[in-house]
Amino acid sequence: MTTTKHDTSLSDLCRAVAAQASGGEQVEAYAVRSSETDIDVFDGAIESLTVADVAGVGVRVVVDGRQGFAWCGTLDDDVVAETLAEARDNARFAQAEAWNGLATTSDAAGNAPELQLWDDALAAVSIDDKVEFTLALDGRVRGADSRIRGVESTSYGDGTIEAALASSLGVAASMRRTLASASSVAIADDGTSTQTGYGFSVGRSFADLDPDDIVRLAVDRSTRLLGATQPASRRLPVILDPLVTASFLGVLAAAFNGESALKGRSLFLDRVGQQIAASRVQVVDDPTDGRSLGASAYDGEGVPCRRNALIVDGIMQGFLHNTITARRAGGDTRTTASAVRGGYRSAPGVGVRALRFDGGDTAPEAMFAQVPEALYVQEVHGIHSGTNPISGDFSVGAEGLMVRGGAFAEPVREVTIASTLPRMLLDVAAVGDDLTFLPGGAAGLTLLLAEMTMSGS
Repeated sequence: MTTTKHDTSLSDLCRAVAAQASGGEQVEAYAVRSSETDIDVFDGAIESLTVADVAGVGVRVVVDGRQGFAWCGTLDDDVVAETLAEARDNARFAQAEAWNGLATTSDAAGNAPELQLWDDALAAVSIDDKVEFTLALDGRVRGADSRIRGVESTSYGDGTIEAALASSLGVAASMRRTLASASSVAIADDGTSTQTGYGFSVGRSFADLDPDDIVRLAVDRSTRLLGATQPASRRLPVILDPLVTASFLGVLAAAFNGESALKGRSLFLDRVGQQIAASRVQVVDDPTDGRSLGASAYDGEGVPCRRNALIVDGIMQGFLHNTITARRAGGDTRTTASAVRGGYRSAPGVGVRALRFDGGDTAPEAMFAQVPEALYVQEVHGIHSGTNPISGDFSVGAEGLMVRGGAFAEPVREVTIASTLPRMLLDVAAVGDDLTFLPGGAAGLTLLLAEMTMSGS
């Protein structure tokens, strides 16, 4: 890997720590430096403004299968040295496991994707400009429609993140990325009911944010639910809004986690190579796609990221792994470059970075015309408490609109939709062409499911 000027100090620090490995030791250092801005507006005024600069190092030491980890919230050489000593001490008391060990150069072989995830322009935007943007956005939402009686919240956030990793086994990597997002929640009122609607915009830089989109989404999503009533219970096709599809994938992600599978906590145990979804379903975790805010050239162990197909033509392809879970799985299982970290304060686990349905080719309007009647689910409630990624049970509160004659009809509320995660995958009848990238590890799109139970009155 070529070290460039932006990450010289982090990379050098990590290499210096890794070089202190003694005989029989494996040592890895992971250093992060970030700067974040968060602005919240409430009732037309700044409620909170936070600007934070964070830096720290996480150190792993593995000796005879025993792993120790420690971290510090500084890049100071003396404190980092103490952190290495603490990691060594923690390893002494850890349980030995045959699969414990750092990623090797063989694990990390291959070329990392070339991604442009950094925009210098973000750092040049002043705090005053960010505040002005957020206040103006809040005001625009308030004045966009006579039915908007207020704004629940308007927020802006951004971050610049640089990280580097080096190990005594010769693995080295670095990355940097910028992120920016803004959102607003409008409150609509027609005199008989009150509804809220969420609008958002995300990107790599301040200039990527589109306030027109945020206003349009917030106003449309709140006002179109006014007058909602509780429908009669029945079974019918269901169309998921892109935000809801992303939440559905977020729950489903645990079922593809190799660590969960090794613990017997995946509903897809022993299903590799079998049909688990409709033949039109393609699901991938693709951090090599720079459009995703979860994109990355390297995973949390310094292994070059890759596109991992999880479902192809409805057939399950396998689980996601880091190097430790791959060794534990045995056989010819290798890391899928799916090591993720919660920053420098944690050792790498397993997780998705850019999960999505792939190959969507149906316009949402065509989906609406495809069914005589359907429930369009705009928002769900209790998705984490109402779903079980191990048993597959799925039952959540929802609100949205009925669809008839190829268009939205009356809005509905106080609805529960129910099925199971495997049944929902098998019931996918159309995949939207409106891929929407969001913060977090999953992207959304409009998704038509052949049937679910809608419980209302």
